[in-house]
Amino acid sequence: MNFEVKHNDDIVVFKLNEKKLDTTISGILKGEFTILCQAEGVRKMIIDLSEVEFCDSSGLSALLLCQRQIRERGGAIRLTHANEKIETLVKISQLERVLPLIKTNDLAIEELQNIE
Repeated sequence: MNFEVKHNDDIVVFKLNEKKLDTTISGILKGEFTILCQAEGVRKMIIDLSEVEFCDSSGLSALLLCQRQIRERGGAIRLTHANEKIETLVKISQLERVLPLIKTNDLAIEELQNIE
């Protein structure tokens, strides 16, 4: 699985450099999210989906695991650069409230900076 992690003060930008967010990588992705959230104590994360063309329910499950771990620490996540298919999946699943979709990383950083 190919990804990049960048730190912007207390905000982590996790860019997934994969075309498919599905069952083939969801287990590995859950492990990476757990390391960031539990071992490194990340409380604010942006998940950049600009390279992702497809997401299925197992991919959505990985994103929800990350959201739950960060929420338990009093933090928040934002999904950025999601294509129309991924936006539709999140909306159909009625998960917009827990997986907020933001157009750009800069806008997501602005939002997360306002969270204590």
